[in-house]
Amino acid sequence: MEKHVNLLSILLIISGVLGLWLAFICLWIPSVISHLPNAEEETMVIIKTVATGVSILIGIFALPHFIAGIWLRKRKEWARILVICLALLHLLNFPLGTALGTYSLVVLLREETIQLFKKS
Repeated sequence: MEKHVNLLSILLIISGVLGLWLAFICLWIPSVISHLPNAEEETMVIIKTVATGVSILIGIFALPHFIAGIWLRKRKEWARILVICLALLHLLNFPLGTALGTYSLVVLLREETIQLFKKS
């Protein structure tokens, strides 16, 4: 089970990094659009506001994945519980989120894994 926990932690770190990268892209897009020749100022204000909100929302969901992945690798029990909670949310995100959520639950709810985290 140790290999599965390591793989899961890597997948969570990658998921977190990709999410944070996507949040950055959402902040960057309005500045690119503002340089278009017919960009109206009122429209740009709305686009920047929406992009900022979306970026913050994506960042709020991505950061726990990154943090949980790092601490899961260090075998912290609270990280295991956090990943279980995140996995339940992932089940709604079809198809990749469902796969990651299912894999997380299968790995982290096994008795062998629970004992692995109690040793640390």
